[in-house]
Amino acid sequence: MDVKEMKREAARRALEYVEDDMILGLGTGSTASEFVELLGQKVRDGLRVTCVPTSEATLKQALSLGIPMATIDEQPEIDLTVDGADELDRHLRLIKGGGGALLREKIVASGSAQVVIIADQSKLVDTLGAFPLPIEVVQFGLGVTRAMIEDIADELGLEGPIKQRLGGDGRPFVTDGGNFILDCAFGRIDDPEALAELLPFTPGVVDHGLFIGLADQAIVAGDNGVQVFDADVEQLSV
Repeated sequence: MDVKEMKREAARRALEYVEDDMILGLGTGSTASEFVELLGQKVRDGLRVTCVPTSEATLKQALSLGIPMATIDEQPEIDLTVDGADELDRHLRLIKGGGGALLREKIVASGSAQVVIIADQSKLVDTLGAFPLPIEVVQFGLGVTRAMIEDIADELGLEGPIKQRLGGDGRPFVTDGGNFILDCAFGRIDDPEALAELLPFTPGVVDHGLFIGLADQAIVAGDNGVQVFDADVEQLSV
């Protein structure tokens, strides 16, 4: 399988978790998009669900497929969220935010009874950090916030460039919530829990892309088929 086929196969397996009358959280990104596409086919075949999007891009895609949508304020109790990840380890600690929707993704995941992550095999790593960690920050005082993040990184023995994310037009990328993103290329993050604990206390930081203790299962598709990982058991099935 090529990478796109792996993503689609993981998404296909995640559909097995979906039942009629569920409230579903829909993730953001290329892998989550595959799930939304397949879900749209199921809805056309008669599946009854209501979905909460994690981004304007996901909302637009879902509506184009005829999937019934609601806001998280209308449906705050979500049965199942299916989302992708930029990186995950075997403890189901994640780095997310490559698509720029980390804040809404974390809110939806936190309000979900079950969170299933879908990914291709390239996203499964032994240690988080090869993918730069996105941190969502307010626009005001960007330089001050960046300096405080650098201090935290230094305290934890992390180093690497912290760059403001730009859009395709070369201008600063702005999230759906009107914030900027700093991409932190720290490399190996040996203690993601410590970093995740310190960042929220930094003035100007809205949220960060470390998702720890939120994912219940991960479905990873690769050359050898599909593996299902549980938060408490490294591998459940193939």
